[in-house]
Amino acid sequence: MSAADHHAHPNPHADGHHDDHEGSHGSLRDYLIGFILSAVLTAIPFWLVMSGAIADKQATALVIMAFAVVQIVVHMIYFLHMNTKSENGWTVMALIFTIIIVVIALSGSLWVMYHLNHNMMPMMSHDMGQVP
Repeated sequence: MSAADHHAHPNPHADGHHDDHEGSHGSLRDYLIGFILSAVLTAIPFWLVMSGAIADKQATALVIMAFAVVQIVVHMIYFLHMNTKSENGWTVMALIFTIIIVVIALSGSLWVMYHLNHNMMPMMSHDMGQVP
C-alpha cells in the first residue's frame, strides 16, 4: 500500500459499511428540532416559576414535572434516536430502567426539597416572643 493509497482510504474496512447504519443517525434537522423543543421545554417552566403565573406551588411543581417528562421523551427520540425502527423497537428492559431512574430522580428531588424547606425554615410561632 503506497502513501497515496493510505491517505485516500485511511480505514479500508470502513468503505461500504457506513451506509448500513445511516438510518439510525439523526439529521441536522432532527437535532435542531430536538434542540428547539428542549429550549422551549426549559424556558416555559423557568418563566412559570420566575413570573409566578401559577399561584399554587404544588400545581407549579406538577406542571414542571410534566414538562420534565415531555423533555425526557424529546431527548429519547431526537438525541438518543429511540424509535420503533431502531434495534427492533425499544427494548423493554431499557424502557423499564429509564422509568425507574426518572421516578427515583423526581421523587427523590421533591422529597429532599420538601424536607430541606421544612427543616431549614425558622420556627415562627416559638421564636417570636423569646429573646436569647
